Amino acid sequence: MEKPNFQETNSSVKRQRQHEILLALIRRQDDLELIDIEASRLLGTIKGRGDPAHWIDRNRRILEKYQSLVRSAITLDSLLDSEQTHNE
Repeated sequence: MEKPNFQETNSSVKRQRQHEILLALIRRQDDLELIDIEASRLLGTIKGRGDPAHWIDRNRRILEKYQSLVRSAITLDSLLDSEQTHNE
């Protein structure tokens, strides 16, 4: 069995740290919505569910929020890396 090289280990540690930062950011959200599964069906208006265009728009906004959280986690991780490098 091969040992993982330093670069693979470092990458794994970095992904784990980004994941932990992302989870911390998600925990700080007061009203984080989930994507509506009905939007993927696009069968037209379902009684009481509203306009499919509304579902698409809502899900797009939710996805953008998640993407923003991921970008923030990556940015914070990079800042932590630069601080660590600066302090060494």
